[in-house]
This record gives sequence, structure tokens and C-alpha cells, in this order.
Amino acid sequence: MNTVFSQLGISHRPWVATGAYAAVVVVCIATTFAAASDLLNLRYHLNAASEILTRLQGHKFGSGGAANADSAHGGSPLLGGKTVTVAGADLLRHVSEAVSKFGGNILSSQVDLQGTLAQNGFIGVILNLEVDQPALQRLLYDLEAGMPFLFVDQLVVQAPVASMAPGQRRMRVTLAISGQWEGGR
Repeated sequence: MNTVFSQLGISHRPWVATGAYAAVVVVCIATTFAAASDLLNLRYHLNAASEILTRLQGHKFGSGGAANADSAHGGSPLLGGKTVTVAGADLLRHVSEAVSKFGGNILSSQVDLQGTLAQNGFIGVILNLEVDQPALQRLLYDLEAGMPFLFVDQLVVQAPVASMAPGQRRMRVTLAISGQWEGGR
């Protein structure tokens, strides 16, 4: 055995063996810390995903969450109603309340019970309305962040005419909104 070590030059240089041993120990420690760091990172992401899932399942929205108690309209994420007509009326009522909440004025409305997504249980409503520019963003947020889950399918905004008086400068908006009906699943 001495001959193998002496051929490698280790018997005369014990610091080489000590350095190699120290390098192996450092690599093992670094690998352990990297693995532990990855596990902690995965655990953090798992906890965050679990919290989001719990919120979605319980429809809990904190004051710092995506929606507050004012914009969460409570209940099911799907539109209610025993018939598709009642569900369409509920959708129109829900959107009309949101528009008036932000000072908007509905000029016309149309409920679409047989649109392209109707076979998947979706009901749509098309509105023409007038609203102030700052209120439009809050209206859209309120509709999409609250319950039931609603989707803005189309948004067409016409800027106010510059020649109008400042108090009359309201944007004209065409808004198509859809939601899934509970009975349509």
C-alpha cells in the first residue's frame, strides 16, 4: 500500500490528502445547503398555492385581496336561476347595479341567451352605456373581481367630444359581459 501512495506522491505530501478531503467536505456541505434551499422554496410555493386554493374554495377575500366586501357579491361563482331566462335577468340586474354604483347610465341592453358559448352554459349581456373615465376602470374591476365570476368579452370605448361642457364629457361604452349559468353545466 505504501508503494501506491508513494507513487502518487502522497506519503511525502500529507497536505494534498488533507486538501482533497476538505474539498470533498465543502462540496458535500454546499450540495446539502442547495437541496435544503430548494426544499424551502418549494414549500413556500406550496403554501402560497394552498392559501389561494383555500380562498377560492371558501370565496374568502381579505381586505388586501383581489376583491373586498363591497365588490364581492357573495354566493356562487356561477349565475343562479332555475331557467336560462331567469339567469339572464339576474346577470342583467347584477351588471346594471354595478353600472349605477359607479355613476354610469345604461342607454340600451340586450341579453344573449343563445350566443356562441351558450352550449357551454354561458349567458351574455351587451350594454351601451355612458360613464366617466375614472369610473370605467372601477366598474370593470368590480365586475371581474366579484361574484359571480363574470368575463368582459368585448369593450368598445368612444371618447367624449371635446366641444362638450366639462360636466357632460362622459364616454360612451359598449360592453359585452358573460357568465356561466349554474343550470347550464
